[in-house]
Amino acid sequence: MSCEVSWFAALCDDDYEFLGVADAALQSSWEHCRGIALAAEEAGYDNLLLPSGYTMGIDSIAFAAGIAPLLRRMRLLVAVRMGEMWPPQLARQLATIDQMLGGRLTINIISSDLPGQTLESAPRYRRTLEIMRVLRDLLDGKHVSHHGEFADLDLDPPRLSPAGGSPPFYFGGLSDAAREVAAQAADVYLMWPDTLEGVSAVVADMRERAARHGRELKFGYRSHVIVRASEEEARAAARRLISRLDVETGERIRRRSLDTTSAGTMRQNELRDTADDEGYAEPNLWTGIGRARSGAGAAIVGDPDQVLAKLQAYAALGMDAFILSGYPHAAEGDLFARHVLPRLDHAPLAFAPA
Repeated sequence: MSCEVSWFAALCDDDYEFLGVADAALQSSWEHCRGIALAAEEAGYDNLLLPSGYTMGIDSIAFAAGIAPLLRRMRLLVAVRMGEMWPPQLARQLATIDQMLGGRLTINIISSDLPGQTLESAPRYRRTLEIMRVLRDLLDGKHVSHHGEFADLDLDPPRLSPAGGSPPFYFGGLSDAAREVAAQAADVYLMWPDTLEGVSAVVADMRERAARHGRELKFGYRSHVIVRASEEEARAAARRLISRLDVETGERIRRRSLDTTSAGTMRQNELRDTADDEGYAEPNLWTGIGRARSGAGAAIVGDPDQVLAKLQAYAALGMDAFILSGYPHAAEGDLFARHVLPRLDHAPLAFAPA
């Protein structure tokens, strides 16, 4: 069973040796994130997530345009927030980056509050779905005549359109509204860390929802990873990672995100609250990272055999893609690439023509 295995570029000031302890050498910058990207390509990863933030770090689209000419094989998964940019201009920028990558662009759709603006959940997801549909039509090279709640436009697509049509949309969210958006308009439904039982339940629900719209979804799993030669060493590395973290710093880091009250974030909190005394929600699933992170808040922790087995267990439940990360990102990415990646049957995801 082949899967796509991606790494993570820490564009949003999310790189540490000790979680919560700022390190100028690991702060988001062109030089630092370029190093992560080039190392990920050299290591053999299939794709690289470029996250989007406002307060933290550097811009995902600008970074994608800068790094694209330096990559020869790896895809880029560029995060964009729906509503943050006028859809026709966003389509033109994404089409340009896709050309620079030789058709290797993938898009991570984000539905969240925009900087300086708060919107209730229901209209926010209506905005997300509306703009996703407009964006896909423009990237498919179609004329758009759309008169909606959040966009009112009648125009032809930009001359530059991806040769293969719209790049695939990766999208996640646990609320009912988020699941419905994914069922109607996403290509890959992304999940944050959860127990095997939790993953199975969500996959079953999403397959049923997509079927009601005459669609099928692929599934992705976003998680941190800590792999060492032995389980004892891996668990020690996890303890070391949070050894200098205090409660106040962790709370401050979590609050700076734009999605602190989302259903997905609340589920990460539940996992942490129900974990054992060392933070394990189930064997090899450690929730300690969530003490200082609003998004994906757990890590797969263990020796190479255990990490591989955990990933294969998720794949057996339907995961087609894994988006992994670790601290520090360059070092942990190298460890995973040496100890686990060669043992995974992996390749970029393939999609049927629209």
